[in-house]
Amino acid sequence: MRLEGKRIGVAVTGSFCTYQKIFLQIQKLVEAGAEVQTIFSAAAAGMDSRFGKAEDFLKRAEEITGKKPFQTILESERIGPTAMFDVLVIMPCTGNTLAKLANGITDGAVLMAAKAHLRNERPVVLCIASNDALGMNMKNIGLLLNAKHIYFVPFSQDDPVKKPNSLVAHTELLLPSVETALEGKQLQPVLAQGR
Repeated sequence: MRLEGKRIGVAVTGSFCTYQKIFLQIQKLVEAGAEVQTIFSAAAAGMDSRFGKAEDFLKRAEEITGKKPFQTILESERIGPTAMFDVLVIMPCTGNTLAKLANGITDGAVLMAAKAHLRNERPVVLCIASNDALGMNMKNIGLLLNAKHIYFVPFSQDDPVKKPNSLVAHTELLLPSVETALEGKQLQPVLAQGR
């Protein structure tokens, strides 16, 4: 399956250290012919970090996609009634977002986007980046691996010695993960070889 003409939502959360890879993948989605709309969490849209300024990330997303990022629950809510996307990608998907999604909490633009999109029984692809994925969040990963319409970009430990509970998605596998999710399948193996 190709991505040309597909309507893809990309929801960005606050794992700032992954943004260089994330924006590269957003660019690749656009280059593949997809129509991309970004959605920024409050942290992603409002927090500066050592990795860059929030306003620069918002501007970059708009430059790549040609569309102003959604930043509010109200903007994201209309995703459901209008069946706005063929697929929604949460990239990066932090441990906080993962836990809230697994437990049905909708308290921001990204989680509302997921809730609104899932009401149409369409795929959500998670690109995890979490320092506690093999700790407190492992149970949430288990719940989501067994949830309907939820798929993962294959992931592995990024630094098993210094950060033994940390997992990071292999972002270079985003496009095939999205294509496979659109077919109702999980790209395998979901546990990728380490970095």
